[in-house]
Amino acid sequence: MLKAVVFNLGCKVNQYECDVLVSELENRGYHTSQELEYADLYVINTCAVTNEAERKSRQIISRIKKFNPNAKIIITGCASQKNKEFYLNKEVLYVSGVGGKQRIFEEIDKQLAEGKFDLPLSYEEPLAFPKPERTRSYVKIQDGCNNFCSYCIIPYLRGRSRSRKIDSCVKEIETLSKKTKEIVITGVNLAQYGVDNNESLAKLIDRLSNIDVRIRLGSFYVEGITDELLIALKGLKKFCPHFHLSLQHGDESVLKSMNRRYGPAEYKEKVDLIRKYFPLAAITTDIIVGFPTESEEAFENTLKFVEEVRFSDVHIFPFSPRPGTKAYSLPVISANVIKERKERLRIVKEKLNKEYLILMLNSYQDVIFETYVDGYSVGYSQYYVRIYTKTNKNNAVVKPTSLYKDGIIGEIKDDE
Repeated sequence: MLKAVVFNLGCKVNQYECDVLVSELENRGYHTSQELEYADLYVINTCAVTNEAERKSRQIISRIKKFNPNAKIIITGCASQKNKEFYLNKEVLYVSGVGGKQRIFEEIDKQLAEGKFDLPLSYEEPLAFPKPERTRSYVKIQDGCNNFCSYCIIPYLRGRSRSRKIDSCVKEIETLSKKTKEIVITGVNLAQYGVDNNESLAKLIDRLSNIDVRIRLGSFYVEGITDELLIALKGLKKFCPHFHLSLQHGDESVLKSMNRRYGPAEYKEKVDLIRKYFPLAAITTDIIVGFPTESEEAFENTLKFVEEVRFSDVHIFPFSPRPGTKAYSLPVISANVIKERKERLRIVKEKLNKEYLILMLNSYQDVIFETYVDGYSVGYSQYYVRIYTKTNKNNAVVKPTSLYKDGIIGEIKDDE
């Protein structure tokens, strides 16, 4: 049997696209793996969101060739969309951009046309639904972004926002619901779902009201938070009230220089709206530290705003200048200053995370267990809180007892 190794180096959207590739490879008779081992074919789904992501995308090629000098390698994804020539010069079998992943199999033996890859103008439907191999499965419903934030290269690589038809989304979600325990609805910018085809995320969610597995949203922009959407989410049987709302900064002037389309006041209004419908909702976010226009006062404003919102978790990233973006030519902030600010934000993040976990001690946690650690079954609750308990069950309702490591330890509810 032919063997293929598939590496994913990016976000949830990339993971979904890798799952589709794996499914189609298996349909064609390949045995697939995600480990570095000998194979007939290697597929690398690259990422370009930061310099570090691009470095890892390049590094994996060297690792494969060192392990297997005769490796046949296919490159796809954002980093190859951004820098096609670099990957063509790596003596790989085939290089694809963001679009056309489904057609890789038809294109392997063809001569690559010169020039940049064309970005798709409409949503490309997958040839096959991905095969669920994990407790949590992803469904991609949207691609591209219309926002063009001044620091972000992704809209140039993935193109304008393109939405999948609701019927197609529902069909895949219904199929997956019979094979998995949790479905994460994902896209490059979920808030823009439907802007190109007169649909809406609320309409899609309404169609999922009979789905009897957990449903979670991927990363989200505040522009998409509306009463209509939140009402639809409350109508789901097993919605997971965890909202990863992209913030990036808590200072009005920095947000403007980032070309973000909201200010702190509007962001806080959207958070308050979420908590009106889901009082215990986990609100997580991303913060960029060291953006070129970030003064000490602006950073202090961010610290204050993060505390005001009471995030349950914060993902902290140092500013990464991306060639081709408006922010690339701006003067950079000292690495030592960025390091010091990251540490100050980390302290606030850990304080808020602990406060949220303490709040969760008063609420039963519906947990899907995924692994074993130190004799405990470990999994995530509907609030994306990491739960530890003694059980042999695959899922259960857990009564929290105390904080433990990076989450909560608890006991199985009595009537379980």
